[in-house]
Amino acid sequence: MKKFHITVNGNAYEVDVEEIGAASAPVPAAPAAAAPAAPVAAAPAGGTVITCPMPGTIIDIKVSAGQAVSEGQVLVIFEAMKMENEIVAPCAGTVASINVNKGDSVDSGAVLLSLN
Repeated sequence: MKKFHITVNGNAYEVDVEEIGAASAPVPAAPAAAAPAAPVAAAPAGGTVITCPMPGTIIDIKVSAGQAVSEGQVLVIFEAMKMENEIVAPCAGTVASINVNKGDSVDSGAVLLSLN
């Protein structure tokens, strides 16, 4: 277990970080002011779930539910680390659900939308 002092948005925290493979139980970190996360939803049967690769803020949603999309089409634009990032369709399909709204703060792995 290692201790670190970190500062986030001007707030100082002391955290303990467990090394991978260490035998000890994890120690909870000091609570941080967390932004609301996008809801987690399961993919429809046979569907494809599109998740956020890193924490950020949704800037724009370029599709709507029921819309047909092609592979490589821009679905969502989000801001992370002061850069705009595009989430594109990994395959052609139809937008089954949209799980975020413009302006939402999302965590890494949050479900953005799903395709059929």
